[in-house]
Amino acid sequence: MKIQLPEHVKQIIHRLQQEGYDAYAVGGCVRDTLLGRCPQDWDITTSARPQVVKSLFSHTIDTGIAHGTVTVMLDHTGYEVTTYRIDGEYEDARHPKTVTFTGNLVEDLKRRDFTINAMAYNDTAGLVDAFDGIGDLKRKVIRCVGVAHDRFGEDALRMLRAVRFAAQLGFTIEENTRQAVADLAENLQKVSAERIQTEMVKLLTSAHPQEMRTVYELGLSRVFLPEFDRMMETPQITKHHCYSVGEHTICAMQEVPQDKILRLTMLLHDVAKPVCVTTDENGQNHFKGHPAEGAEMARLILRRLKFDNDTTKRVCLLVRYHDDRPTVTPRNVRRAISRIGVENMEALFAVKRADTLAQSMYERQKKLAYIDAYEETYRKIIKEGQCVQKKDLAINGRDLIAQGMHTGKEMGEVLQSLYERQKKLSYIDAYEETYREILKEHQCVQKKDLAINGRDLIAQGMKTGKEMGEVLQALYEQVLDEPQLNNKETLLALALQLQQTKQE
Repeated sequence: MKIQLPEHVKQIIHRLQQEGYDAYAVGGCVRDTLLGRCPQDWDITTSARPQVVKSLFSHTIDTGIAHGTVTVMLDHTGYEVTTYRIDGEYEDARHPKTVTFTGNLVEDLKRRDFTINAMAYNDTAGLVDAFDGIGDLKRKVIRCVGVAHDRFGEDALRMLRAVRFAAQLGFTIEENTRQAVADLAENLQKVSAERIQTEMVKLLTSAHPQEMRTVYELGLSRVFLPEFDRMMETPQITKHHCYSVGEHTICAMQEVPQDKILRLTMLLHDVAKPVCVTTDENGQNHFKGHPAEGAEMARLILRRLKFDNDTTKRVCLLVRYHDDRPTVTPRNVRRAISRIGVENMEALFAVKRADTLAQSMYERQKKLAYIDAYEETYRKIIKEGQCVQKKDLAINGRDLIAQGMHTGKEMGEVLQSLYERQKKLSYIDAYEETYREILKEHQCVQKKDLAINGRDLIAQGMKTGKEMGEVLQALYEQVLDEPQLNNKETLLALALQLQQTKQE
């Protein structure tokens, strides 16, 4: 089997061979090449000791010399060269207590995580595959080298890496390997948040983010993302949904591009639903306030997993506004752009569409049409260069200076005042427009607008007095929140439920 090695890799291997040492390309670069993928990095394993490697190349970096790794720099590109080694006992679920250098390639390959990563190659010996990595590539299987419990005991992060590789490659996890993950999942708590974050992002931005379901099933998320477990275990009994919160989340992640911000947003957009859920008299679930609560929960989660500030800020903003539904008018959309930021609007539309496509079919076309109208109005505003931020004002500081105004606090206050005035006028216009729409649709705005009255309740057997007044007030408040309930049949049924509740 012939593998085309990059020139720099061949150069390093041949130089080591000239001095009488073995050297091979090893690990992920061999795996990816065999799969027809382009390796991101090329690693080399050799029988030469680190000091020998350093002596043979003019520019090296001591990347991990205690564990036998030297980075050889060629034309500003680094190649990790690691001495064959046997790892001693692992005491912290990551690092071996001792490392013993060896001259045996197979002994070195034994210490690696999965069979598909335990293959080596050079042009002289060809492919060295001591653990049937080729067979597992053909079978599309992730399988540990040797005893799975031993490999995961050495480095607990390998359990999450197994799922990540399955997600990236579209493979399944071999049964013994899978069982070992389930048995040892709690050991993941020994792994740093930074390392977990790296693997999680690779999983989420893969072609198969639905492998988060496997993370949950094997007990891994319980360790580093227990909020996801609660999502998987929270049903959504509502006409708008056909999946649990967690399954909806998994579906939504598959509806956005393989982008870190978008995938993280979809992972966390409904994270607060389990803590915001309520159930009405009809057994229907409601999740009022979950976007705002979710933004705060997302912030705490992302901080816990050591994400950078920019990622955290953008994801939390998108979570906060993912369910925001302003009436689509130029004024309302301008205000939305001002709140959310022009730079985040494209992502917001992608999030909204993914959220909708992961729901039930109930009113799906209506919801998608709304998003289309929202986006169309946004694009028109941007195309026309309408004012949505302070910098879009038709004047700036230079114009005020030309009018004789001094720089400083006063100028800032004037510009802010002009911008705020524009926002207030837009708000009033939007307020009035919404008011006129309510009147046009004859929505209930006063108690007398209710589709039923006291006579209807008397006809149902309800006595006049305090109880009837309380029932009518409760119905009125409910209709203000949900105008579609304002029909006689629905309100009479709700009135009967309220009466029964009071009697109980």
